[in-house]
Amino acid sequence: METISVIGSGTMGRGIAYSSAAAGFMTVVQDINKSSLDSCQAYIENQFNRSVENGLINREEGDSAISRIQYTTKLEESAQEADLVIEAVPEIMDLKIDIFKRLDQFVKPSAILATNTSTMSPTEIAAQTSRPERCIALHFFNPVPKMKLIEVISGLETSEETVVRSIEFGKALGKECVKITEFPGFAVSRMNCLIGNEAMNMVMEGVGTVEDIDKAIKLGLNHPMGPLELADLVGLDTRLRNMEYLYKTLGEKYRPCPVLVKYVKAGRLGKKSGKGFYDYN
Repeated sequence: METISVIGSGTMGRGIAYSSAAAGFMTVVQDINKSSLDSCQAYIENQFNRSVENGLINREEGDSAISRIQYTTKLEESAQEADLVIEAVPEIMDLKIDIFKRLDQFVKPSAILATNTSTMSPTEIAAQTSRPERCIALHFFNPVPKMKLIEVISGLETSEETVVRSIEFGKALGKECVKITEFPGFAVSRMNCLIGNEAMNMVMEGVGTVEDIDKAIKLGLNHPMGPLELADLVGLDTRLRNMEYLYKTLGEKYRPCPVLVKYVKAGRLGKKSGKGFYDYN
């Protein structure tokens, strides 16, 4: 693989693009929103400049990595030369399917189409293309440059070659890859959503404050981040979409906490909106 295309310039997309360029791949980032692309570019360049300032890489390496990234609002332009296309748009099945259908029309025959979904079926997404054997789910974790894991989830028709090439790409980024059998929520999201939702229920029930519940989980279970702090980082709207999908596919124990639903309706989406379970203003 030489060229990677990332569809979506939000939190996950920019993290994947940064990691791809840092690993030496030519990288193209696509988003229909020009202001989001500009924000993505500023973020990535700032991250490389900070790495130079902190002595992690030299100036030449930083400038070289920045030069390997291109930005575009045109989907076809972003993916027509790509060896691997990674879709990193919101967890909305119809949106993902629409993007895969469009990509299928103009990416080269050897290209792999990957979805960064954290819960949804790669089989269902791949079935909308003429190349299900070259479709896969690669679930990265936030923040992508720091998190070491990629869940690799095959669809029903995914070929072994696609799995091997995807894992090789993950290793080139310095990540650990685990192969997970397709099932709603995979491994990490299925457990993480359950823990986070229960923490929200405890807040609603008055078991403890947001801060104390997070501290209890961090110190008692040795988690690096509390479940409510993590939900704010992921985005409460994203978490709600995940919970709704798991509730639909796995049943009652994944019913979204009423507090989560209320916060999203109020526009309290977590860190990205300035307020969620914590106030970031």
